[in-house]
Amino acid sequence: MGAPFDLAPERPEHIDQILNGLDRYNPETTTVFQDYVMQQCESQTYDCYANLALLKLYQFNPHLNRDETITNILVKALTVFPDPDFSLCLSLLPTYVLAPLSSSAHAPAAGDAPLSEAVQKLNTLNNLLASADYAAFWATLDSDDLYADLVADVSGFEELMRVRIAATVSQSIREVEKGLLESWLNLQGNGFDHFVGSVCGWNVDGAKIKIPINKDNEAKGTVVRENVKFDQFARIVKRAYEQPA
Repeated sequence: MGAPFDLAPERPEHIDQILNGLDRYNPETTTVFQDYVMQQCESQTYDCYANLALLKLYQFNPHLNRDETITNILVKALTVFPDPDFSLCLSLLPTYVLAPLSSSAHAPAAGDAPLSEAVQKLNTLNNLLASADYAAFWATLDSDDLYADLVADVSGFEELMRVRIAATVSQSIREVEKGLLESWLNLQGNGFDHFVGSVCGWNVDGAKIKIPINKDNEAKGTVVRENVKFDQFARIVKRAYEQPA
């Protein structure tokens, strides 16, 4: 059984009280949640439940929106992929933010376009992660200075992403070519060796990296045995010939 969705062991008591009381819907708590988002960015902690509560407040009180806080929430959500947090956050954003900038469906007011561009660029990263195109993820991240600006507030962003990529890789394979893994982690040389050996605990065997067996990457045969008695078939056949009432 997985952990409860709203679980966040590092959550401060005053945030917990807000989330479990009527103040959760009080616009005056917006600044408290905003400060908490910045605290998460600086301390490498994460609280999806509180961040969604803030986005909901923004939804009801759009005049309180802070673009920087919204993008920080989205960047933090990327660091826990493949969990669906990023998509949950997107669902609470204004529709114009999600539409292509060239779309004529919405003419953004002054200041809207930068947020739209930021959200769509982060969504591009999320889609690359979802498709396990990790090399393209790093290449895209390095392709535009805006990406560097978007992730700047999130302490240890690249390291957090490498840990999540490594965790996802370890769930699906037992062995991988060193060069391929280097591209997935965007690491080479001593940095790669340290991460693979010390952080992940994997074995380097020449040009191959061997990942220890775990409950996710171990191949197991499954035997399915049906236990259906003859009289059960007989009842089914009998009903097929019965006339409807």
